[in-house]
Amino acid sequence: MRRWLGVTFSAALVAGVLSGCGTPAGTDGDLTDDWRPVAEARQFVPQAGECHVIAEATAYLTSHQPVDCAKPHLVETFHIGTFTGEIAARPIPPRVGSAAMRVAFADCDARAKTFVGGEWRGARLSVQVAPASPPGWSGGSRWYRCDLFEVPAMNDGYDGTANRSGSLRGVLKVPNPLAYGCGEEDDWGRMRAVACSKPHRFEYAGIWTAPDGRYDDATKDEDAIHAKCRTVIARYAKVPVDGMLRYRTGTSYRFPSEEAWARGDRGVRCWFWSGGRKLTRSIAGGGTRALPVN
Repeated sequence: MRRWLGVTFSAALVAGVLSGCGTPAGTDGDLTDDWRPVAEARQFVPQAGECHVIAEATAYLTSHQPVDCAKPHLVETFHIGTFTGEIAARPIPPRVGSAAMRVAFADCDARAKTFVGGEWRGARLSVQVAPASPPGWSGGSRWYRCDLFEVPAMNDGYDGTANRSGSLRGVLKVPNPLAYGCGEEDDWGRMRAVACSKPHRFEYAGIWTAPDGRYDDATKDEDAIHAKCRTVIARYAKVPVDGMLRYRTGTSYRFPSEEAWARGDRGVRCWFWSGGRKLTRSIAGGGTRALPVN
């Protein structure tokens, strides 16, 4: 009973005050029309030129920790692309190794060559596509990151990322230790870089692009891979591609790792192999004098 009397009295008091005072000067009596509009929600989008200490196949906002590229990092984002059409209409982002991701990889591949100033496969470099995370995709994000990173070693099947400092922009426009050249195997069969003026038996000649398909199927026909590489070496050394080519050069190759294959890399790195004798010069453009019939 006391609560009812109190509410009634208070309501009456407020009504009396308002009726006596009217609308304050400078106001229109509408309490809502002067509120600032709520800002439109914006999707998170990473930026080209960022470097990251976390190398991830899917770009999650929670792990987005960009650093100055002059500081130690694992990957560098050099382009931001956008999924469109049927791919963008999907309820979830494309998975690693899918045809949709290979379309994005082709875009990143071409842009990477421009970014570094040459064929990145001819160096200890690799490219990956990192799409928006599933939660980001559900929220409307359709971007993907084109990331570039340094590979620790040039050996077959070895993948991973090397910690580096400094951007990779234009890194292949001038001679650089990252670029493949002449090499020699150590006691464990691992390739190490050697100046072409020093005794060596191997020299990088270029790449050929393997057809799409399963990794196991692509790697099983070694004779066919060696034959393709002989043609690459012939172009590099400027010798005829004929029946005598197999007597001019031995071959060695480095197939993309299974992880790189899943990312979309189909480039087979081809190396000239002397067969045993050690050279102290490059075979590049050397013709039949550099690669005589043996």
